[in-house]
Amino acid sequence: MTHKICRIWGDGVGPEVMEACMLVLDETDVDIEWIDAEAGWGAWEKYHTTVPDHTWERLGETQACLFSAITSKPGIPGFKSAILRIRQRLDLYANVRPVKTYPGVPINYRDDLDLVVVRENTEGLYKGIEFHPVPPELMKLTKLGSNPEDTAISLRVFTKEACERIVRFGFERAKKRGEKMVAVAHKANVIRKTCGMFLEAAKRVADEYPDIEMWEYNIDAMAMNLLKRPEAFGVIVTTNMFGDIIADEASQLAGGLGFAPSASIGEEYALFEPVHGSAPKYTGMYKVNPIAQVLSAKLMFEWLGEEEEATRLENAVATVLKEGKVRTYDIGGSATTLEMAKAIAEKL
Repeated sequence: MTHKICRIWGDGVGPEVMEACMLVLDETDVDIEWIDAEAGWGAWEKYHTTVPDHTWERLGETQACLFSAITSKPGIPGFKSAILRIRQRLDLYANVRPVKTYPGVPINYRDDLDLVVVRENTEGLYKGIEFHPVPPELMKLTKLGSNPEDTAISLRVFTKEACERIVRFGFERAKKRGEKMVAVAHKANVIRKTCGMFLEAAKRVADEYPDIEMWEYNIDAMAMNLLKRPEAFGVIVTTNMFGDIIADEASQLAGGLGFAPSASIGEEYALFEPVHGSAPKYTGMYKVNPIAQVLSAKLMFEWLGEEEEATRLENAVATVLKEGKVRTYDIGGSATTLEMAKAIAEKL
């Protein structure tokens, strides 16, 4: 069948790694009709919005989105992150960050890591409910003082439904992987209301999976244990900002952000993107490792039901890395973005 996919090229090095990804995907047997759209800083400059109306239309017309790196700039009135807007409006509630090592990558922690961080993707501090200056009634309610100009508040929003469904997603992912344990990371000993809600939801959901044990970790202990014994973990489930941080930490054990794909998954739609940013200083240099973008496409193939081609694509990446003849700058080589892509395409 033909899959109708929205393609967003991104900013900075985004178009370069997407170009490389297209060289690779052209050698697969998945039939895709690409529908191009815009989002990010480039869209803001053209339309004064990070996600223009025609992009929402194209997202609505397609099965999934392959998204590249975009630029988000702080301190600009009216500017809202494109990726956060898309995640929240399309209710892409589960962010999935695989952390897998491939032999031949010289900066791997070890060559046998295979874990996944599952994070809630629509709530928490990233909900974007913030105040500065703080309204007088909120100043009075929170007893913060008398000067609203000297105070800023960001609200951490949790709901029972969102907590339960992300934990259930994590347990289902563990079940599919054949895991016997799910690690749940929180800070309920200090952030008692929101993390407390998350932890209680996790305990309720865990009772539905008697064959899978739930291990609790305070988020700081989880960060430490990821460095101390990452091989102990298979699936880690946590909240939005905590997951953002520890997934980046974990990715460094597997070669860094150049090898870090991600999926944002909802009930009816999903978006796939590399974790790394748009790296404006490298724009036009074709220097950045495209593998995170390629592996994001691999995750998309899996979600589309193209399991065989997903495996073939990952095997091609693994073969190139194991041979070690073609390496980008981040792993001690001098190959360009497109040279890496062509090496992978040749294996396909």
